[in-house]
Amino acid sequence: MARVLYDHVWKRFGDFAALKDFNLEIEDKEFLVLVGPSGCGKSTALRLLAGLEAISEGEIYIGDDKINDVPPKDRDIAMVFQSYALYPHMTIRDNIGFGLKLRKTPKAEIAKRVEKAAEILGVESLLDRKPGQLSGGQRQRIAVARAIVREPRVFLLDEPLSNLDAKLRVNTRAEISKLHARLGTTFIYVTHDQTEAMTMATRIAVMDAGVIQQVGTPQELYDHPVNVFVAGFIGSPAMNFFSARVGETNGTLELDGASLKVSVPLDRAEELKGFVGRELLFGIRPENIHDTRYVPRGVSAAPVTVKIDVTELMGNEVFLHMLAGENKILARVDPRTELRAGDDAEVMMDLERMHVFDPDSKEVLRSGVGGAASDSDE
Repeated sequence: MARVLYDHVWKRFGDFAALKDFNLEIEDKEFLVLVGPSGCGKSTALRLLAGLEAISEGEIYIGDDKINDVPPKDRDIAMVFQSYALYPHMTIRDNIGFGLKLRKTPKAEIAKRVEKAAEILGVESLLDRKPGQLSGGQRQRIAVARAIVREPRVFLLDEPLSNLDAKLRVNTRAEISKLHARLGTTFIYVTHDQTEAMTMATRIAVMDAGVIQQVGTPQELYDHPVNVFVAGFIGSPAMNFFSARVGETNGTLELDGASLKVSVPLDRAEELKGFVGRELLFGIRPENIHDTRYVPRGVSAAPVTVKIDVTELMGNEVFLHMLAGENKILARVDPRTELRAGDDAEVMMDLERMHVFDPDSKEVLRSGVGGAASDSDE
C-alpha cells in the first residue's frame, strides 16, 4: 500500500513559509501531478516526502507509516531529478545498478533487475556505454531506469523533462505514462508545465504561493476551475478574462465592458439575473470564440466587434490576437478563416461556456460547463 498523506504540513525558511498548512492525500497507484508557477512550493513538497528537507510542522505518511523522522534511505522511495546526476566514469549498467550495490544486493539480483529495467525503458543496447556517449533523452531514460530497479513504493519525479527539446518531451511524456501503467506504482510528478500535467495525471494539484488551490482530474480542473488562478493556469492558450457590468435593456441582459458589449443568450440569462448592476469578471477560453463563418453546429453564440491584431497559423487551427478597446482577446479558430491582421471583424463568443468570477475574491460564481459551480450569489 503506497498511499501518501500530507497532514497539515508547513515548511518554513526563517520567516518565509514555502508550504502553508499543506493537506493532500495521494491514493495507491495514482499518478498525481503537482503543478504551479516557479516558487509555488511544489518541489519543496516533493523534497519533504523524500526526506531532503525537514518538516517544520505537520506529518507525512507513506501507507500507515509516519515518516517525519525516517532517514531518506529507509523511506522506500525513488526520485528522478531534472538533472540526470549520472556518474560519468561508470557504464550505464553500473549507473543503473549503483543504488542496489550500495544496499549490498546480491550481484545476480542486481544484474537481473538492471536487465529488466533496461528492457522496460528500451535501453538494452546502451548498457555498456558511458553517459557522455548518450543523448539527453537517453540519459533521461537511464535516470528513470535507475529509479525502477529499486522497486520502490513511490516514484518522485521533479521536472524530469525540462532539459529535453519539445519533440522529445512529447515522446518521453508518453513513455512515462506507459511506465506508470506497467509498474502499477504511485507516481508523484512535479512540473510547471500544465500541458504535462493535463496529459499525464490521474489527478492534478494546482499550487500557488505554498497553498493548494484545487485538486481534481484534468477535466474537472479544465471545466470547473474554482478561482481565477486555476482558470488562467490550466488550459493552453490561457483563458481570456474581461471585466463587465451586467445590465438589462428591454428584458435582455447585456455584459457592458465599456468597449466590449455582449448580449447574453436566453439560456444563460436566467443564472445571471441576480447579478444585474454588478461588475463581474468573466472568463472564456480561446476555443470558445469562433469566426462567424465557422461556428460549430449547436453553439448559441453572441457577436462581439473586434480588431484583428495578429494572426498565427498553426496548421490545424489559427490563433487570432484581437483587440476590443483595451481588452486583449485570443481566439483559436477554424483554419479556413479569412480574417487577417488589421481587419475590423465580428467574432462569436459561446457564452454558454463562459465562466463568471467575483472580482474581489477571484472565486468562481458560475462555471462555463455544467452550470453553477457555487451556490453563492453574494
